[in-house]
Amino acid sequence: MAQASPVTAGAGSIAEEAARRRTFAIISHPDAGKTTLTEKLLLYGGQIAEAGAVHAKRNRKASTSDFMEIERKRGISVSSTVLRFEHREVVFNLLDTPGHRDFSEDTLRVLAAADAAVMLLDAAKGVEPQTLRLFEVARARGIPLLTFVNKYDRPGLEPLEMLDHIETVLQITPVASTWPVGIPGDFRGVVDRNTGVFHRFTRTAGGATEASEELLDAAAAHEREGDAWDVAQEELELPDHAGADFDAEGFASGRTTPVFFGSAVSNFGVGLLLEALETLAPSPRPQPVAGGDGARALDAPFSSLVFKVQANMDPRHRDRVAFMRVCSGVFERGMRATNARTGKPFALAYAHEVFGDERAVLDTAYPGDVVGVVNAADLRVGDTLYVGDAVEFPEIPTLAPEHFVTVRNRDTSRHKQFHRGIEQLAEEGVVHVLRRDPVADPNPVLAGVGPLQFEVAVDRLEREFGVTVGVDPARWTVARRTDAEGEAAIRRSGAGDVLYRRDGTPLAVFVDEWWLERFARDNPDVTLDRLLTR
Repeated sequence: MAQASPVTAGAGSIAEEAARRRTFAIISHPDAGKTTLTEKLLLYGGQIAEAGAVHAKRNRKASTSDFMEIERKRGISVSSTVLRFEHREVVFNLLDTPGHRDFSEDTLRVLAAADAAVMLLDAAKGVEPQTLRLFEVARARGIPLLTFVNKYDRPGLEPLEMLDHIETVLQITPVASTWPVGIPGDFRGVVDRNTGVFHRFTRTAGGATEASEELLDAAAAHEREGDAWDVAQEELELPDHAGADFDAEGFASGRTTPVFFGSAVSNFGVGLLLEALETLAPSPRPQPVAGGDGARALDAPFSSLVFKVQANMDPRHRDRVAFMRVCSGVFERGMRATNARTGKPFALAYAHEVFGDERAVLDTAYPGDVVGVVNAADLRVGDTLYVGDAVEFPEIPTLAPEHFVTVRNRDTSRHKQFHRGIEQLAEEGVVHVLRRDPVADPNPVLAGVGPLQFEVAVDRLEREFGVTVGVDPARWTVARRTDAEGEAAIRRSGAGDVLYRRDGTPLAVFVDEWWLERFARDNPDVTLDRLLTR
């Protein structure tokens, strides 16, 4: 086991310790460079000495954010991870989100624990469908966004064109915090609009180490870059004259987003983004409680929200880790808290600071920190733990599934392992597990946002539980949460079917949107909710 991190030894008051926390997520479309940017933030934060790809050579450190075997094989992120590091007295909790659309639900859970997010855009493609979907989730949760335009060392949109694109598509005001010098594909560096200083970058071999920078004033920059500098200055006149400067209130309310240009793979602009996360991203705030009855003060007794459960991160131990974000007070290893869902006490004896799949014993944590509770069999996604006055935080929403398969156990001698594995995957939120009969169903239905979720579920059932399964596509493509009245109406109409979640909640499922719309039109008073809860 790793040694305890120096980050754990906070000695200030709750307010002081909370003020130096920055808990943020990175959201993007697949292939925008999220894993690379995550790795480079760790490099510039001093957490790793050398950056490498997921398939790193033996003598180079691999990316710690992709730790599942299927992630390494496919080269994509399919599970969120927590990466905690300290840089210049600031404690960063980087919540790495899945990069694939099929795992949007995991991103939803992560955003419930984040205070800010970095929206990563491809310089050539701008706002892509998955980015838009995650942006809407972040906006609905009131999460401030910083935007990083990546891959500017390749051909892409001009900076003014990119800003106009962001504003048009997202209906948010982009404010350039840095400005590129050189056209896309011929990237020389960036101007820091706050200081006017030109950060001239030099490539490093494979982007493995921090890029060296020259800091030049305007005269020196003009001498070194000539026409490229002059063009950048002309372009900057437009946002300068328009008064498009950083607005703290607009950023906090989600009306504006500071924009940074760079290239994560070449380490261009990453250091300036990390500085912005330190200075602009908000520290933890009082968390709203369920029912709209105010918020839990930061200095109130300990409380936390469980936003993720992951089993078998370390196959050698076959354990189960619940990730909880500290919302108030001080976490101390060994303390006892109450689970608001069950009303029962829970001992927090085995707690870790988590860095990808690595762990270190964690003795103390403050608001904004993420704690990994080991062997947390009684904890579920969305649980609130508290000490002192009772509190419960709002449930974490999940997306209505769009893909369905029936799963069959091919080895009847592994009956118990099959059902134990299915239940565990449901508790973690890997897939929704639905049944045609609310009491028992030998062949449950797996439901998800995308088919890759089923691939992960099948892979984990085989590797972790020794179960071989078969999956058969189901005909439904639309699901909505309903109630007893809606259940009866669907059965009468024959427009759809009814499946049941583990807690007995009925879901109305339809072959396509046309049948859903027809049923909704004929039954306007029936409950049909798009967002579910766990």
